Amino acid sequence: MKELIETIVKALVDLPDEVRVTELEESDKITFQLAVHKTDMGKVIGKQGRVAKAIRTVVYSAGASQQKKVYLEIIE
Repeated sequence: MKELIETIVKALVDLPDEVRVTELEESDKITFQLAVHKTDMGKVIGKQGRVAKAIRTVVYSAGASQQKKVYLEIIE
């Protein structure tokens, strides 16, 4: 799942080496924290959050087979 997020986001940004995905696993959920360079933040979020919503949709769909809830946070 972490590789999926990195692959999607690295294709969108100007500085793909700055993309960081951290996985935090708890008993009932898995949270992925996505960090990108400040200049690429707008590209990841998109107008009115459309790109971020699309990324989350793909991640949630891919994580549906797991028994835990999957979350994606975009952090600075």
